[in-house]
Amino acid sequence: MKEFKTLTERETAELGRKLGGILKPGDIVCLNGDLGAGKTAFTKGIAEALGVEGYITSPTFTIVNEYHGFKPLYHFDVYRIADPEEMYEIGFEEYLNGDGIVVIEWSDLISEIIPPRHVRVEIRKTPEDLNARLIRVEFIGEDFEGYESKLEI
Repeated sequence: MKEFKTLTERETAELGRKLGGILKPGDIVCLNGDLGAGKTAFTKGIAEALGVEGYITSPTFTIVNEYHGFKPLYHFDVYRIADPEEMYEIGFEEYLNGDGIVVIEWSDLISEIIPPRHVRVEIRKTPEDLNARLIRVEFIGEDFEGYESKLEI
């Protein structure tokens, strides 16, 4: 596990961009943190690394937004999911087995259906500085050789 401290929203996005630069099709990023912690800012950085242009928003009401760049990005926000089984109704398995990168905000709410191989990102506000964030990145499962050493800011 690696831990980072960012001082601005741009630095949080920059860490997301660094992670996005090493992700491969089929990778799943699970984002967790309180409201306003920076999950969407982090996702914007991932999107930037994947060559996605345009405005990135959290798909709070639509559940998933699809973006197309060098690699597709499937951005989920499962905050409003009452039962993890609802995910299968929107084609969750197809996204997981697709050719893009999957980012899931509030992934803890559907932890029982998250594949064992994924990147877990925890973003927390720091009590001493409301703009600063503590970000923990953990590569869980097999075949992440070299990922951690490439993730630096």
